[in-house]
Amino acid sequence: MMFIASTKIRLWLSSSYSLVVLVTIVCIGLYFLNLADSLAYRRVEIGDGEYWRLLTGNLLHTNVWHLIMNLAGLWVIVLLHHTHYRLLHFSLLFIACSLLQGLGLYLFYPGLIGYVGLSGMLHGLFTYGAIKDITVGLKSGYLLLLGVIIKVSYEQIYGASREVTEMIGARVATEAHLVGVVSGILIFLLVYAVRFLNKQCADTV
Repeated sequence: MMFIASTKIRLWLSSSYSLVVLVTIVCIGLYFLNLADSLAYRRVEIGDGEYWRLLTGNLLHTNVWHLIMNLAGLWVIVLLHHTHYRLLHFSLLFIACSLLQGLGLYLFYPGLIGYVGLSGMLHGLFTYGAIKDITVGLKSGYLLLLGVIIKVSYEQIYGASREVTEMIGARVATEAHLVGVVSGILIFLLVYAVRFLNKQCADTV
């Protein structure tokens, strides 16, 4: 009985859920510690060499509703796509989406001075997971991918809903959502290319 319980614990610790629990705890902690001055994505400070803000800005939030919505989104995404990931894979994907989020905003949206929140990188995780669904034969992946593309396209034309803007107490950075979707696609293509090259090399040995 103890062996079974121990095995289940090890499996859980090696799954994507353990990272989600950690991220949840970190985001809640950072919110109450109020470290925006040191960690938020701020273009001027990043230009002065505070590059960690490219990553850490994703973990901060404007208010409790912003925090709850983003963490709920993270949990939903993992529930949808947890079968695709083990801990290391998901951790690398999470970091890559976060980093590309910061870099994308910095390189392509010079007018965006500040940004906080998980929503941009969540769009990256969702997009990656939808494409992964497609590659394993799940037709729902096409619907998920189409849905996120339509959503982000709509936002680029009409902006985010007024209700969400009022709820989080700040302008919704729809630019971040677009960067997230593009990042998810780019990461998938990179992973696919690396695996294809590794297979080619293995076949020629």
